[in-house]
Amino acid sequence: MTSMIGAVSAPPSSDAPERSVLLLWMIFTGLSVFAAVLLWRYGLIHLMVSSDRTYISSVIAVLYIITCFHCFLRTRAIAREGDVARRCRAVLSAPNGARALESDARALPVGLVTDHIRSLVEKAKAQATGRIDQTLLLRSLADRLRGSNGFGAFASDTLMKLGLLGTIIGFIIMLAPIATLDAADKAAMKSSMGLMSDGMAVAMYTTLAGLVGSILVKIQYYMLDAATQRVFSDAVMLTETHVTPALERRIGTPQ
Repeated sequence: MTSMIGAVSAPPSSDAPERSVLLLWMIFTGLSVFAAVLLWRYGLIHLMVSSDRTYISSVIAVLYIITCFHCFLRTRAIAREGDVARRCRAVLSAPNGARALESDARALPVGLVTDHIRSLVEKAKAQATGRIDQTLLLRSLADRLRGSNGFGAFASDTLMKLGLLGTIIGFIIMLAPIATLDAADKAAMKSSMGLMSDGMAVAMYTTLAGLVGSILVKIQYYMLDAATQRVFSDAVMLTETHVTPALERRIGTPQ
């Protein structure tokens, strides 16, 4: 009974979000690959590639794969930083955790959060007394954690614009034969209808590829940004509750 009460009252594991971000990306990517295999199995991807004479849909697919690989690298990096923050919290929250701040915090695991803690230690050494203000250091930490996450917005917008470009080119291909169309020439009518059909196919397939690619990229980088924000929040809580109080006590104690 006591163990059950302890299990209920115990707080949930705070490192679960950081550990799950990579798993969420893998699940999402696995579902996307499964959908792509189904489309390939039923010949829809081959139909799109063969119908798109501009190859814009193929370019969109290649850019999407490159973006997914970049998102994987960033997601793995953020998951690693979340694990570093968790390990730092475990060390600093111990009864003698303040000792880990000695020797420039070399006892802490390597990571951006640890670099931020070391910067606070250096600032405490240079500061004679008073409260340690880490506002500017936190801004630097936020920028370093965010890294190249902005590439996701750029890639999503690029995929959308490529889809719109394909739409315009498709309509140009579709409407070009109308200028020289002779209603009395049945052979020319058939040829013009074929060109108009090809132009419509280019417009529709490129638009569809651009929209789907843009939406999938936005979802991936939304999950990445949310995980980055959680890691930053954990770093703020860690430094405000364990690091800065210990450093302020140290610099406030007469030598």
